[in-house]
Amino acid sequence: MTITVFGATGQVGKYVVTQALARGYTVKAFGRSIASLIDKDAANENLIAVKGYVFEEADVLAAVTGVDAVVSVLGGAFDGKDRTRSLGMKNIIAQMKKTGIKRIVALGGMGILNADDNELLIEQSDYPEQYKPVGLEHLAAYRSLEVSGLDWTFVCSPDILDQPGNRQYITSANYPPKPNQYQIAAGDLADCMLQCIHKKQYLFQRVGISRL
Repeated sequence: MTITVFGATGQVGKYVVTQALARGYTVKAFGRSIASLIDKDAANENLIAVKGYVFEEADVLAAVTGVDAVVSVLGGAFDGKDRTRSLGMKNIIAQMKKTGIKRIVALGGMGILNADDNELLIEQSDYPEQYKPVGLEHLAAYRSLEVSGLDWTFVCSPDILDQPGNRQYITSANYPPKPNQYQIAAGDLADCMLQCIHKKQYLFQRVGISRL
């Protein structure tokens, strides 16, 4: 299995890379600043550090060519002014279509889950204002995936703890899980995303997740 990881040096991306390598995957780790990956790249024949910009078509096309699946854990500013999540996703989708790669698991926020059959959490009147800007970026990325024609999964995370985790977490399709602790370890989030690829879980669905 060969995967491309966008946002490979970020809070969640670093765990995705490490865990994927432990599974025996070949990992193309994509990012603007990959200095931290260079030594590991030289030491591990299954790790390919790829310096590039997610808005550049040629960079992204080269990164997704010849892989089996894509993991996107793109970050960005919390105020919504940084369009990395939404516009970056559009470019990833476009380049995947050119190569014929179908499987993508992407990271979003909990606000994109259903509150009920007719409304998302972010669409509710009592949704916290401070979370709306980044939530709207996640929503735009999700809408692009929804109509992409790709085999997508959108993992909708609560607050992320910078911890390796212990695989003690719960998931659910399209709705927040019950019980919901509103937190998840970055390592457990990575584990969930890789499980979705390995087991072909949650195709065309959003995933709610919480630590137990």
